Parts: sequence; C-alpha cells; structure tokens
Amino acid sequence: MTNSDIDFVLKRGVAEIIVEEEMRALLRSGKKLRLKEGFDPSFPDIHLGHMVALRKLRQFQELGHQIVLIVADWTAQIGDPSGMSVTRPMLTLEQVKANAETYMQQFFKIVDKKKTEIRWQSEWFGKFDLSDIIKLTSKFTVAQFLARDDFSARYKAEKPIAITELLYPLLQAYDSVAIKADVEFGGTDQKFNFLVGRELQSMVGQPPQQCFMVPLLVGTDGSQKMSKSLGNYIGVAEAPEQIYGKVMSVPDSLLMNYFELLTDVPNAELKEFKQELDDPAANPMTLKKRLAREIITQLYNLKTTAKAEEHFERTVQRKEVPDEIALGTKSGKSLQDYLVENQLAKSKSEARRLIDQGGVYVNDERAKDANYTVQKGDIIRAGKRHYIKST
Repeated sequence: MTNSDIDFVLKRGVAEIIVEEEMRALLRSGKKLRLKEGFDPSFPDIHLGHMVALRKLRQFQELGHQIVLIVADWTAQIGDPSGMSVTRPMLTLEQVKANAETYMQQFFKIVDKKKTEIRWQSEWFGKFDLSDIIKLTSKFTVAQFLARDDFSARYKAEKPIAITELLYPLLQAYDSVAIKADVEFGGTDQKFNFLVGRELQSMVGQPPQQCFMVPLLVGTDGSQKMSKSLGNYIGVAEAPEQIYGKVMSVPDSLLMNYFELLTDVPNAELKEFKQELDDPAANPMTLKKRLAREIITQLYNLKTTAKAEEHFERTVQRKEVPDEIALGTKSGKSLQDYLVENQLAKSKSEARRLIDQGGVYVNDERAKDANYTVQKGDIIRAGKRHYIKST
C-alpha cells in the first residue's frame, strides 16, 4: 500500500484509532489482517449509521484483509435477566437465528460475503463453565469497569448496575481472543469495550488488537445519533424510493458529513461541494440528489437508483400520483383508524395531528375530518411520499 492509500483508509470517515502508528505498521507489513466485527442480534435491522463502519470494512476487504463477523448468539440469549435494559431483551435461540439471518442479508448488501468468515459466539462460550467465567472475571477489577463513562455516571447517580452488565465487556473482549483479532471495528461508543479486548489479548500472550472507531452518524432530525428507536434513521433494507425521500429530508448542515462517511466521492470534489454550500444562492437540492444516488447505488444498482429519483421528482416535486400504489386494508373505517391500521401513523393521536396539520390527502383533496369513512378505491396520501389505495 502507498502512503496515500493508507491515509485514505485511516483518515476518511475515521474518529480514532488506537494505536494509529501500530496500525500503519501492520498495513505496511503486508500481513493479512483479521478484522473483527461483532453484532448483537437482539435487533435485526441495519441503518446508515451502521453503514459507516461496514463501508470501512469493505475497504479493508478490497485490500485483501479478512473480515470475521461474530454473531453474539450466546449473550443475546442471556439478555438482561433483571429486565432493566430495553436494549438487551432475553431471546430464544429461534429469535436469535431469525434476527441474525435478517441482519446478515442487510450486512452483505455492503460487505462481500465470499470474503467474510462468520463465527457464532456459542462456538466458544458454549463450552464455558463456572470456573472459566471466574477465571475471566479475575483479570479485571470493578474499579476499572466503573471508569467506563456510562457506568461511572450511573454509579455517581446511585442508579443500579447489574453484575451481568459488567460481564458483557469481558465477554466481548474474549471474542477477540477466540478469533485472534488484529483489529476491532465499531463506533466511538465502543471504545471502552475495545480497550478491554486489547488488554485481555496482551494478558494471554496475543498481540493486542487495534481499535478502529468511526464517528456516530447524526440522524435525519439533525441533532441525535441515528437510531431506530428515535425514528431518525434510514434503513439499508428500505425501499429505494423511501431511502431517496428520507435523504432529501436530511438537514443541509449534515450534507458534507453524510458525503464523507457514506460515499466514495473524492475529497477534492467534496471541497467543491462545500464551496457550493457556502454560497447563499446555492440550491442544496442538487447535492441531496447526488447523495441519494450515491447511497442507493451502493445498496441496489444504477437502474433502481434512476427509478427512485424519477419517483421522487414525479410524486414530490411535480406532485403527481405514482403509477404503482400499495393496496391498503379494507375500507369502511374512519380515516384516523385507517392511517394507524396501515402504519401511516403510529397512533390515533398522531393520525389526528397529521390530519389537523394538513398532512393527509384523500383523492388529492386535503383531508379535514379524522372521522371521514374511507371508501373503496380511495387514494390516501400521508406526508409527501406515502400513498395507499383502500380495498
């Protein structure tokens, strides 16, 4: 690899590397690196926030390195027995397998499946007994773990911390030992866990892994990190038309960040984009369309991207009804109930608010009555992009 190749891989879309000089030396050595990416199958969906790290994995893959995808099936079945953590529900083996299958279908939209080694955590933890767990816990102190930001904040606030929560960083660290990881990838929120893995490897005589952290992508609301629970996400498995429409709603202030983290547009061209955005007379719509095309082409293909753009221009910019409209449920219900039943609103109160704010149309007429009885064949539009035809 040339120095410019290394700079691109280690600088573009990267928040922090521990230790960068060691990482550079590894890349210059010509060694085929084992790149660890673990995922918790508690939830199956991937959004563009996850795509930031996955794109970086793909770059390393194209340079000849080995991705090792770890399915955390063993810890997912444990979950949080106390029930205090909504992010760690206890799952059955069947739920884990179903979530993992969905996750991997989306994962391999970005990463090359043929060049990926898939490992299940239960391969090693399934053989663990109580003595193995005790040996593992003996290598670290409670004080070390209370140094983690979220644990520290909760401890100071006298909020409960379950012992199982203290175990998870240890188990994630042991994953690195089990597969002999050279590099572990993830967001900046994983820094503590990565460092535990690095330290544990040193303790057992393995070379310590490099910690490769990417920035957390801000969601479409422009303020908080992208999250499905916050509703500010763009899913990689969403229909191309939905992805296109959501990208067009991204705040102008995030455009450069999205281009840098989610596309391969050259840095020189990004400088031109920034100059364009700095001009008060510029129209960001052109750049948003370019961003949408770049993202959708990675997940689908050029033909699908062109169709998504044409759909947006026709239905949103020219306000025409699309040729193909999804069929809804049976008519005869109130408009308010119908919106909820067909997932155009999350609740009756949200449906009523959408109607009151003028965001719902029936047969191209703005709806004013939440109790309107939906008729067979009515074309209902909620927001700018969501059409449905009653049956």
